[in-house]
Amino acid sequence: MEYSKRMKYVILLLPLLMGSAVAFAQSPAETSTGFSGINIGAGLAVGLAAIGAGMAVGMAAAAGIGVLTERRDMFGTVLIFVAIGEGIAVYGILFAVLMLFGKF
Repeated sequence: MEYSKRMKYVILLLPLLMGSAVAFAQSPAETSTGFSGINIGAGLAVGLAAIGAGMAVGMAAAAGIGVLTERRDMFGTVLIFVAIGEGIAVYGILFAVLMLFGKF
């Protein structure tokens, strides 16, 4: 029951955070003076991707431990599912690098 309360807050706050990331990331990359919001967008991309990867890995690992207690031959399959969840963080880092170093 406690997990569903946290998910409600995540679901409510995620569009707000993503909207602010898009608003800050749309400023020009080559400004001669001042601050461009690409840094904030890159930070939000990495941070939100890490939160999503943590939630995915946590759920997959918990379910995988349950499976491994009954069937030890499923270790490779469980490992693949945990690795798929970790790929979300890699995508966040990739988007951040593209935002910071891409000449748009």
